Parts: sequence; structure tokens; C-alpha cells
Amino acid sequence: MTFSMKLNNKKFYQLLLCGAILLGPTACSDFLDEQDPSNLQPDTFYTIPDHAEAAIAATYAEMRFFGESAGIFSANWQMLEAPTGTATTETGQNSDLNNLYALIYDGNTGHISNWWNGLYRVIANANLAIEKIPGIQFPAASEAQKVRLLGEARFLRAWAYFYAVRLWGDVPLITKPQTASSEDFFPSRAPQEEVYKLIVDDLLAAEAAGFADFNANGRVSKMAVKAYLSKVYLTMAGFPLQKGQSHYKLAADKALEVINFAKANPSTVGLFPTYKELHDEKLKNRLEHLFQIQYNTVVAAFPLNDFFPNFKAVTYAGPSGTGSTVPTRSFYNSYETGDLRTKDQEGWFYTTYYTDGTGAKFDLGAPYVFKYFNIAALGGPGITPTRLNNLNVNQMRYADVLLMYAEAQAELGTITQQAYDALKAIRDRAQLKTPAIGAYTATSFKEAVWKERWHEFAYEGITWFDMVRLRKVFNEETKKFDDFVGHRNLNVSGGAPLLEKHLLFPLGIQEMRNNPNLTPQNPGYNP
Repeated sequence: MTFSMKLNNKKFYQLLLCGAILLGPTACSDFLDEQDPSNLQPDTFYTIPDHAEAAIAATYAEMRFFGESAGIFSANWQMLEAPTGTATTETGQNSDLNNLYALIYDGNTGHISNWWNGLYRVIANANLAIEKIPGIQFPAASEAQKVRLLGEARFLRAWAYFYAVRLWGDVPLITKPQTASSEDFFPSRAPQEEVYKLIVDDLLAAEAAGFADFNANGRVSKMAVKAYLSKVYLTMAGFPLQKGQSHYKLAADKALEVINFAKANPSTVGLFPTYKELHDEKLKNRLEHLFQIQYNTVVAAFPLNDFFPNFKAVTYAGPSGTGSTVPTRSFYNSYETGDLRTKDQEGWFYTTYYTDGTGAKFDLGAPYVFKYFNIAALGGPGITPTRLNNLNVNQMRYADVLLMYAEAQAELGTITQQAYDALKAIRDRAQLKTPAIGAYTATSFKEAVWKERWHEFAYEGITWFDMVRLRKVFNEETKKFDDFVGHRNLNVSGGAPLLEKHLLFPLGIQEMRNNPNLTPQNPGYNP
């Protein structure tokens, strides 16, 4: 992929419309009559406020590469799950996915290039918006709208770079629109420290951009930005930057701002009382869902379908589904006895369901992921399925804020009552008893939080990044934490251990051929 971004094709125009559909109207009554979309160019497109709104909507829409296909029986999001050891597969047709499970992926693995291209498309769109929107004349009464749109562009750029720097380490740091004549059209990789500085600067700008405290329309909100700042600071405090105490303090403080808002506004931000509410499409962008990638079948249906059992009749479609990401039995068994998250059809898993979604109950023969099962769309007892799966994909939940706060506070050496309450809230919902605060040391409390993260955020694209920033992996047999290097994923990867090289993904071979300035390849991978 090159790093240029031109608005001269119908695909981008369609993205503008698709993004607008999911993010709400932009008051563009004359927008469709502006000009032939096949002739759109950046200099002629960014001329009125409606164009700015549409461009930001298109940038949000580009985030949906997350769920796009990565070959037969696979999608891009599986790259974040397969190497964790919490999942395995019931299919074997996709060699790239098999290599991810076996920890033998390389720069030819399709998912890796898809992630690179997808993230840099978001960055390219955001860079164009950041450069062009300031030159658009907004009515004086709408100046706050311009500030908000620029803040959204900077948040989305930070979102993309935060993924990129964690996946590949040093990456090209592109902050201006690129064309074939740009001096840095073949950019070199910037040190991670510089990438994180841009991420923090962008998020701080977004935090000050006048967003609503909370949004139910799919747009980023002030609380979502604060949550992301907490996660970025927490990541910077750990590996590889190892900023330590100063950044644990920043992470704790920013998470606490969200927690205090939730306490003052419990009907706006908080935990859902039950797990089923997390995959109820009527509750998208509500309460616990601080930020999600937006999906609607009008534009793009919910993409996490590879969690279905392999050809078992659990939906209106009958014996279908691919089973290319299913829980390992060892991970399922690692939950505490009585944990509601393991209860059939109540938490994250199901072991029985109803024939064709609405018929007789039958045993699935193994635990499968129920976390994203949309009963309204797919079928359940007494429910006529809509067949329209409009769930969103989680990116930041309030539960994450609670556990980030608890972990950061423990790293600071003090188990405050608030930190304890944050951990306890997660365990209370799981119907688990939490030892008294005095039973913990700072170290044992921190490890209790880590363990809770493994069990709370399984299959949400979070576990791999926890493994990398902590340099630790949950051992499902000992219930302790192994060092990352040398850990063996049970029941997956053929017993191959995690190696130092696995702390980063390789760069795509085709990208390195297109841009010789990307060398050297990440350590341990073929150039």
C-alpha cells in the first residue's frame, strides 16, 4: 500500500455515505448534487461544513476493516485472538489462520498486511481531514462543530496508531496527506517513543475538543477519550517503554475521572447488570459501551461470525458456521467454579442451544463463544429471528476502565478502597466472592486484576496486548502467570513456545518490497 490518499474514486464516496448512515445525518440537503463523485479531489471536496462531516464519517467507516475477510473462514480480527492460547479452531482450510494459531506466521500472512493497510487508510483519511477542515468556512455559530470534527479526526488517528505501534513497534509516522510527489512518500519507521507522543497529543486534543460526555450515536465521547488515555498511559508504563510510576499515576488518574463520572451519572455510564445486555443490539453505544465500531446490515453486518460452532444448527440458517475461532477447553476450565461468565447462555459461553435457533434444545458437545450471539437476529425460544445482525464491535468497555484503574493503582503500591471496589464490581457481576481488601498484597492484588482481565475480556482483541505490555501470560493449569518468552499455549500451536520475536508482528513482505525504507524487518522474522 502507498500512503497517498486521493478522493477521486467512487469507493471513497460510498464510504462517505456509509459512514453518514451509521453516524447520523449531517444536514447535507444538497450534498448529493455537489458534483460527479468520480471527479472528487481533496482541493474541491473540502469546501463546505457538510463535506467535513462526511469526511469524518468516512474515517469512522474505514475502521470496519477490523471485520473484513482474511481468506476462507477467516477475518482480520482473528489475528488478535489466535496467538493468545485462549482459542483454537475447528477448521483447517485457511493456512494463514493456521499459522497464527501455530505461532509460525510471517510477513506473508494475509491478516498482517490487511491490518497494516486498514490502519493506514484510517490514518490517511484522518490526516486529510486534519489538514483540510481548518480551511473550511464554518458559520460563526458553528465554530464548535469545526473544533469537534478536528478532535474526532485526531482521536481516530490516535486509535489507528495505537494499534500500529503495539503490533509492529517502530512504524512510519505520517501526519500529512501523501501523494506520489511527497518527499516522504517512502517513509522510514519512527521510534515508538515518537509514535506514542503523537498518540497522546492527539488524544489530549480530542479530550479538549468539546465532545459530549457520552454519546449514544456511535461518535467518540469525552469519556471514551479519557478511557483511551488511561489505556495508552498504562501501556506506556509497561513494556516496551517502561515509563513506570509516572505513567501508572497518569493511567490511574484518567481512569478515575471516568469512574467518578459514572458514579455521578449511573444511568449514563456503568456496568450492565447482566452479560446478555452486552450483546443486545437495542443497547448498542449505551452504558458500558464507551466506544464501538459501528455496524448495520444496511452497510455492513456484524462481522464476528467465525465464533459460531462448525456446522451446528444454532441459528435460523441451520447447520452452518465455520468454528474457526472457538474456546480451548483449558481456558474455559480456568474460570473459577460458579463464575457466571461460564454459565450456559448466561455469560461468555454456551454449551447448548436450540435447533435452527428456535427449535428443540440440543447439546453442542463443547463450550462456544456466546459473547456476541445476537438472539434477536439469530433466534431463540419464542423469538422470530430478524436475520439482520446489527451488533457493533466493542473497542472500549467501562469494565476495562475499572480494571485499568485497579491495576494502575496496585502498581503504585497502594490498594485503595476505590481500586478494590473496581475489582469487586467485576467479580460481583460474575457472582464471585472477592477476598477482603486486607487479604491482598500489592503484588497479589495486581495479579488478581490481571487474571480478571483474562476472563473478562476474552475474545475482545485485548488479551494479546495485555500479554505484550505485561510480558506475562496466564497459565491455565497453575492459575499463575508465566513469563511471555517460553510460555506454551495449551491445546494450541503444537506445543510451540512463545519466543522473543512474538512480542511484535512482522511487517508484511509486500509492504517492504513497495517501500525499501521500512527495513529492517522486525527481529526473528525473515526479511
